[in-house]
Amino acid sequence: MKADEWAKKIVGGDVRAASRLMRDIDDRMPWVPDVMKALYPHTGRAYIIGITGSPGVGKSTLVDCLIEHYRARDAKIGVVVIDPTSPFTGGAILGDRIRMQRHSTDSGVFIRSLATRGSMGGLSRSTSDILRVMDAMGKDVILLETVGVGQDEVDVVHTAHTSMIVMIPGLGDDIQAIKAGILEIGDIFVINKCERPGVERMEREIMMMLELGGHRDDGWEPAIVKTEAIKGVGVRELMETIVRHRTFRESPEKKRLFLRKALRIELLNNIRDRISQRVLEEVGQEEGLLSAVDEIIAGRKDLYSKSEEILNGILCE
Repeated sequence: MKADEWAKKIVGGDVRAASRLMRDIDDRMPWVPDVMKALYPHTGRAYIIGITGSPGVGKSTLVDCLIEHYRARDAKIGVVVIDPTSPFTGGAILGDRIRMQRHSTDSGVFIRSLATRGSMGGLSRSTSDILRVMDAMGKDVILLETVGVGQDEVDVVHTAHTSMIVMIPGLGDDIQAIKAGILEIGDIFVINKCERPGVERMEREIMMMLELGGHRDDGWEPAIVKTEAIKGVGVRELMETIVRHRTFRESPEKKRLFLRKALRIELLNNIRDRISQRVLEEVGQEEGLLSAVDEIIAGRKDLYSKSEEILNGILCE
């Protein structure tokens, strides 16, 4: 099937075609870029909400609540869940679609789990393309839940229009969870499991850290919302805060600045991925790599000279 035919099916909402494309995006199939080029004009309409935080804070339960609230408003929802990678298959090992199975028969909800496959920053390297496919399918809102690795997962700020940091009280040094980069990416801080003791302390600490951080460049004052997601407590207030942030960033200038930063990073990542793939093709995958390694072991080349030799050979071509 031609690329424009694939694109037409996906824009028309064909779930099977979209699922096949998403699988092949993750597997880096060579035909994928042509389809993505055909899909690109049909993207840019969905609103992306990122949900990040340490493991066990209730991110998936919160996502489940948000799906319910958005569906009550008849919004079409996409969900992308980034899971840890299986060391045996390379696939996602948690399978959040099981946790959200009450929505699995809803035709207005499309849920996709992705494996990180070693990618740092809390997202998979395929995430942006998967989000774009859901966007082209006509999803109004896409919920992006990161793997939950803690302080590393800051990539979400360059992908999501609204970034939520989810935390719970009672994990020892509570504020430690939002240091070293996480603090700066949050548009909304959600203190989940607010029935636990220590909620007020955690709220004060977050407020203190935000004040010490000074005013953000975009002028938004990060909000703090307390929830008990498993009972639906505070979810309405969270929805209202998301709407408020979305309204805040809807100005053409803010949209342009966000898009410029996001596309700059995505463009660099795309170039980097293509260079990596080209290098692997040049050295003949594992056999070529082992040959280069043997030269280094034998002392005929050092690590740095061999790297330059491979890269210069590709650039000369």
